Amino acid sequence: MSELGWRDRQLLRGASRIVGIDEVGRGCLAGPVVVAGFALERVPRRPEVQDSKAISRRQRERVASWARSSGCQWAVVEVWVDLVDRLNILEATRRAMRAVARSLAVGETVVVVDGVELGLERPRALALPRADTCYFSVAAASILAKVHRDRLMTELAERYPRWEWQRNVGYPTLDHRRAVAEHGVTFLHRRTFRCSPATPLR
Repeated sequence: MSELGWRDRQLLRGASRIVGIDEVGRGCLAGPVVVAGFALERVPRRPEVQDSKAISRRQRERVASWARSSGCQWAVVEVWVDLVDRLNILEATRRAMRAVARSLAVGETVVVVDGVELGLERPRALALPRADTCYFSVAAASILAKVHRDRLMTELAERYPRWEWQRNVGYPTLDHRRAVAEHGVTFLHRRTFRCSPATPLR
């Protein structure tokens, strides 16, 4: 079993369930932040489950398909631009993560989050840096979130082709920033983010 699975199994010795939570899209200029959670009561033997950034798009699609049909509980929450601009990106993400944690918590649940403190008393939540590279449950959640968001941005690109979201999925690439400079912003762009072509790449 991979190191990812070993760490999850360690936590499951003292809990009935582990819920991994991750987000995709916090650094984007356009589109929602997507938060996903994946719940485990035992760790499946699926070595292809890795951090979403470490595997190809085709591999992510296969893993996401498995995760949705595996019998494990999972949840996806979209945080749209109006809430991001009203609250700020971190607090909007935190609210979505809390909602996912509460929806998947059953019995003695431990929640593992990739780096964001949730401030929950129950369920018990651990904010761990780079958890998506260390925990099977968080890696699976990161893949669910990434696949969901990429599909959504590809669909939105058909309605708003000038910004080429099918390629940049809303991230501040040079081409995206040039498109903003030439065509302006849509209602799907975050007004509290700088959209200038001079904005440094993140």
